[in-house]
Amino acid sequence: MEEKSQYMSLISEIIAKQAVILGPDIAILKARNVLGLMIDENGKVTDIKGNPPNAVEQLVDEYVQLSGQIVKSALTSIFTKYPDIKKVE
Repeated sequence: MEEKSQYMSLISEIIAKQAVILGPDIAILKARNVLGLMIDENGKVTDIKGNPPNAVEQLVDEYVQLSGQIVKSALTSIFTKYPDIKKVE
């Protein structure tokens, strides 16, 4: 899988996971705060402009601001599916 498309899939999964926890409206709203992420009305990433690793980090930071460290714990299983992508610390 191409690197950018891996990031798009990863971010889409993060948004989907947060939609279950926070509700879809809040999850998508917070994801749209990340500069460079293009997200459709269902929370699927349609494009990433700029640096994909930075977008992941900013997205996780958006959710951490709402829910704290529990977000990073909840996302561990998603990151394991993308071994080529560095996990956000």
